[in-house]
Amino acid sequence: MNKGPHIDRKEWYFVFAVAAGILLLTSLPYVYAATTTPPDKVYTGMMLDVPDHLQYFSWMRELTDANLAANKLTPEPNEPVFFNLLWWGLGRISRLIGVGYAGTFQILRVFSTLLFLAAVYRLLAYVLPLRKERLFAFLLVCFTSGFGWVLVVLKYTLTKGELLYPLDVYIAEANTFLCILGYPHFIAALLYIVTFDLIFIAERTKRYRYAVLAGLVALFLGWQHAYDLITIYGILGAYGILQWYRDRRLPSFLLKSGVILGLISWWPALYSVLLTRLDPIWKAVLEQFDNAGVFTPNLLHLPILLGLSFILALVVGIVRNPVRLRTFSDVDLFFIGWFWISFILVYLPVDYQIHLLNGWQIPIAYLATRGVFDYILPYVSRLKIFNKIRRRESIILAILFLSVIPTNVYLFFWRFIELSRHDYPYYLSTSEMDGLNWLDSHGEESDVVLSSLTIGQYIPAYTGKYAYLAHWAQTVDFFTKRDAVEEFFSDNTGDERRRQILSEKGVDFVFYGPAEKLLGSFEPAGRDYLVRVFEAGEVEIFQVKLE
Repeated sequence: MNKGPHIDRKEWYFVFAVAAGILLLTSLPYVYAATTTPPDKVYTGMMLDVPDHLQYFSWMRELTDANLAANKLTPEPNEPVFFNLLWWGLGRISRLIGVGYAGTFQILRVFSTLLFLAAVYRLLAYVLPLRKERLFAFLLVCFTSGFGWVLVVLKYTLTKGELLYPLDVYIAEANTFLCILGYPHFIAALLYIVTFDLIFIAERTKRYRYAVLAGLVALFLGWQHAYDLITIYGILGAYGILQWYRDRRLPSFLLKSGVILGLISWWPALYSVLLTRLDPIWKAVLEQFDNAGVFTPNLLHLPILLGLSFILALVVGIVRNPVRLRTFSDVDLFFIGWFWISFILVYLPVDYQIHLLNGWQIPIAYLATRGVFDYILPYVSRLKIFNKIRRRESIILAILFLSVIPTNVYLFFWRFIELSRHDYPYYLSTSEMDGLNWLDSHGEESDVVLSSLTIGQYIPAYTGKYAYLAHWAQTVDFFTKRDAVEEFFSDNTGDERRRQILSEKGVDFVFYGPAEKLLGSFEPAGRDYLVRVFEAGEVEIFQVKLE
């Protein structure tokens, strides 16, 4: 590795033009949702995965004025022991500029996208010397998606409205476009690739200070997503092993740089382990992480999830066999190692394994690009049928690019269909929002609020109170509490049992509105243990008086 990548000004213009175009495009559903909201509804500013986003908003709220947060998505009293640098910083930005949590999330979306795509292009420039190659690889990173569109076609034809294997369509971690649309924290986490750039610089200059900087970047990112440290260590480990195999000697400088990086950055991982081992609440949260039933798809489904780019990458990765690796540069080895070690990372026996898909699209795009330029284009150019076609290379590249984006086209336009319903979970009624605002300004932050899960997920972020039922993992003993809520609002439940439910977790308020009425015909008005303290439209809030 003798020199760093050379990127001219026009390339950077292209990179930022693409980034700006993606940001503009992915902003359209948000604008649509906000501008078409009916007068009796409130758009909450979210696009996908509302339960998890409201979890993040709760952390932002708690960390706005404190350095540690309690888990308010469960009613059990618990100490503020949780820290996350991303939500700590965003909470303070939200307070400083006053745009709310959803607005602050949009700021994260813009800046993380710009920084990530710039870092990706620089990383690709190390290993793809020709401009047209890295531009193509960059576009693959930005837009490529899987064969989920085939499942969508089947849904509307042969499977009678049933979407087979929905996770193969909706998993976001290895889909840059989908992450920019609705999961910008995944894109922010992907800035761990800056650590790789710094390691490359360290190797090129033989200066350990860049390894120190890489460790500091990894430490910074580890305090946001500790599990991404597994990816960093795994990829660098694979890189070192391939160097060792190629050179038949230990890569001593890389090994020392890796030790420096690890010693600096491992503290967030230690904190996460201690948090989930020693604190009973957070231990229970980790044990419930599989409640969502979301894991990395099996090997046979990876081509569906990751698409044509993955298939090309797999073929090229096999063709570039261990014997040929001896002729490859360091950066070639790095990308090949990243691709292959990911097969191990994404199937580690941990409940959060699916998050380790995050970033795999980068080496996939590199190897797919090698397949296109080293094999497909030379083969096609030898076919007589294409001899008389002008700009045939550009046409073939355009066809290949268009073939990897249909699933993202579907996911993008489906947002408009979902948002056009103006219903839960993306919208609340104005009276529901009034009720949440009332809770925000009344009572104590230690109060517990019982409601449906639909409203409960909003309670911590919007009111600062503890929710009886809010999140599939963060609510301890989630399924028991879900059943208890359904039992509470059922008309078949006696008042003695309702008193017991309220007493067990020290419930202070009951939120009763349209979402709760869907659970049963229970009428809280007139019960001697419930005192109405708020009423607006279809929403009532009752204070619990058990004594």
